[in-house]
Amino acid sequence: LAQAILAEPALVFLAVATSVRGLLRVSLGPFVPVAMGKVAKKGGRKSQEPVTRDYTIHLHKLLHKIQFKKRAPRAIREIRKFAAKAMTT
Repeated sequence: LAQAILAEPALVFLAVATSVRGLLRVSLGPFVPVAMGKVAKKGGRKSQEPVTRDYTIHLHKLLHKIQFKKRAPRAIREIRKFAAKAMTT
């Protein structure tokens, strides 16, 4: 179980679960805006609740035809780009 923290640790925590054949299972959290159903409004702000979501990133597809020496740095960039897109930041 490896762990990596993205550029802004207060924004997102990235925990790598497994890596098999170019697939990477990641868990994003803790503060992601939650879409809530219709609830009676109480006039307050929408609160952000801690949320954890599991994703699978197909790294083999993203690193195809990349020089072997440059694959690790490129993989980190691709994971960061995916996390930013998934969390809409």
